[in-house]
Amino acid sequence: MSEALVATQAPGTDTPVPGATGARQFWRRLRAQRAALVAAVVVALLVLVALAAPLLTALEGQDPTTYHPSLIDSARGGVPIGSFGGAGAGHWLGVEPQTGRDLFARLVYGARVSLGVALAATVVQVAIGVVVGVASALGSRWVDQLLSRITDVIVAMPLVIMSLALLAIVPSSFPRPVLVTLVIGLIAWGNIAKIVRAQTLTLKGLDYVSAARLSGWGTWQIARRELLPGLAAPVITYAALLVPMNISVEAALSFLGVGVKPPTPSWGQMLTSADVWYQAAPQYLLLPAGALFVTVLALTVLGDGVRTALDPRAASRLRVGTGRRNESGTGKEETA
Repeated sequence: MSEALVATQAPGTDTPVPGATGARQFWRRLRAQRAALVAAVVVALLVLVALAAPLLTALEGQDPTTYHPSLIDSARGGVPIGSFGGAGAGHWLGVEPQTGRDLFARLVYGARVSLGVALAATVVQVAIGVVVGVASALGSRWVDQLLSRITDVIVAMPLVIMSLALLAIVPSSFPRPVLVTLVIGLIAWGNIAKIVRAQTLTLKGLDYVSAARLSGWGTWQIARRELLPGLAAPVITYAALLVPMNISVEAALSFLGVGVKPPTPSWGQMLTSADVWYQAAPQYLLLPAGALFVTVLALTVLGDGVRTALDPRAASRLRVGTGRRNESGTGKEETA
């Protein structure tokens, strides 16, 4: 039922062209958005850099934790020796003030932490939100009321404040990246649960779901085979927008000193250490801040492109590079 092929129309005719699946339509609409494609390339490069961090640092001949006291000027308070923070053949982006640790190595390893925590937290949020949302929509009135009230409480919780409270009381021996992932994922699933519940209630009234129920299928069989495919588009859309938000939260927590702890590098942690060096060694502040800005911007643009491709009726909020199909039936595209 829900796995039927989606037919498209030939330009200028009313004749459907069979064989074009929903996935093909999605990729066609996404390719029409140049900004989303550029963002996808940037995100792919960032992920590649994060995965290849050990190889890249090996090529440079450095690692993110080794101190180089000979490369800093102790008489000036620990400022790196040389221009551009000591950048050169041995240290591509220079070294960290006071410690002399390689800045490039810490930047690429910090990408692993920031992206890894954000993606893992998003998976936790989506998993909990989908289960709670579907259970609320398909359960009895009392189950729906209970889960809805719990969801309301979760949504009302201030994420950063609750994260600060939880991270402050957990022993420091617990792996910090895992802890930050769990805290973000377990606190911020309320909105996606609300979206899933509302969409599930809509899908319950459709004919193919009623037919499946009349054929004797159980509740969870219907949910797995009929409802979950229909929930894919809104869930993927919201998840794509959650990733940049989670990166910002992880950076904020590390900046406040309760996130990832040294010597594990993190962009937010680097910003915390750089707040007193922006005049003496500006690259120490600008590099992690720039990496964080580019990552969040690229993921936001990509998430908006995914949302528009999955729901062509919704106009993109980012009009640059977004192709829109001319509704006159000529098949030409207009670029906003």
